[in-house]
Amino acid sequence: MEMSKSGRLAALAAALVAVAMLAGCASVPAVRATTDSAADFGSYHTYGFVERTGTDRGDYTTLVSRALKAAVAVEMEKRGYRPSETPDLLVNFQANVRRKQESSSMPSVMAPFRGSYYGLDSPFYGYGCLETARDVNEGSLNIDIVDRVRKQSVWEGVALGEVSEVKLRQPELTLPPVVAQIFAHYPYGAGRGTVAAPQP
Repeated sequence: MEMSKSGRLAALAAALVAVAMLAGCASVPAVRATTDSAADFGSYHTYGFVERTGTDRGDYTTLVSRALKAAVAVEMEKRGYRPSETPDLLVNFQANVRRKQESSSMPSVMAPFRGSYYGLDSPFYGYGCLETARDVNEGSLNIDIVDRVRKQSVWEGVALGEVSEVKLRQPELTLPPVVAQIFAHYPYGAGRGTVAAPQP
């Protein structure tokens, strides 16, 4: 039997609600940044890395450190900073992954039932939200930019989000987009204390 016009409208409404609920349950990486308001960003022209970053292990450089250094170098040089043995700015980073259980809601459209609405007898679709739980890897990446002379952090960017097992095994592919996302919140360029547009 062909569904009535009012029934089709009810089904469409239920589908739209389900899409909205699904969007509301989605998780995306979050980035935040903090700046030292007393720092003179117009005086910085060069950069380097701390002797031992937070992602190194013992007396050796890890694959994660190598990937992060390469990605940070790209972002800093886009903004006009030059590498130096005695830099104005030192860069450090920390990366952590922890296992946690995450609850999520999945839209669930129920079977149609007959009902009367404003005198129209037509099928309506019910909807609900199915609660599920799963184990996920939550990753965080902190990038600190430090005034070498003052020995003080002048800017920090942090990204937090879910990391798949595949991404954990491929730091050289996974980390550059995250570093770029963090640096999108760094509005300075070499010798410029104002908002700078990085070169592509």
